[in-house]
Amino acid sequence: MEYKSLIDEMKEKIPSVNSVDMRTLSPLVLAYIGDSVMDLFVRTYFATSVNETVSKLNARAIKVVKASAQANILHMLDDVLDDEEKDIVRRGRNAKSATMPKNADVTDYRLATGLEALLGYLFLNGNTKRISELFSYVLEKYEKEENKP
Repeated sequence: MEYKSLIDEMKEKIPSVNSVDMRTLSPLVLAYIGDSVMDLFVRTYFATSVNETVSKLNARAIKVVKASAQANILHMLDDVLDDEEKDIVRRGRNAKSATMPKNADVTDYRLATGLEALLGYLFLNGNTKRISELFSYVLEKYEKEENKP
């Protein structure tokens, strides 16, 4: 699936996206965008790969986008992230959020924020190919785990 046209449209309509140095944005702002990116990719994956009711699709998606699952995803990606990506994750993980969800472990929540910051950074930079690579890598690892004897 190609999301580049969406980003190109956004850049045409919102010229400031072109002029902002993404490294100067707050990691929490990047995570704010990354949260939506994560949700979009996960929901799109399930909607196009599993024939289930919307209720069941939603239940599947929630299991993947919750903080503990995102923390696990980040651990899976540790070996494939480059130094710049690890730096974005670190900035997101260390950002001081004013709120904490009541149903998430603090460590998981911070790791999830790091993952979301990375996804927001990649998305705003138009690097949807890298986002797809990371999701493909994670899905491949999940499938191997599910098929273990």
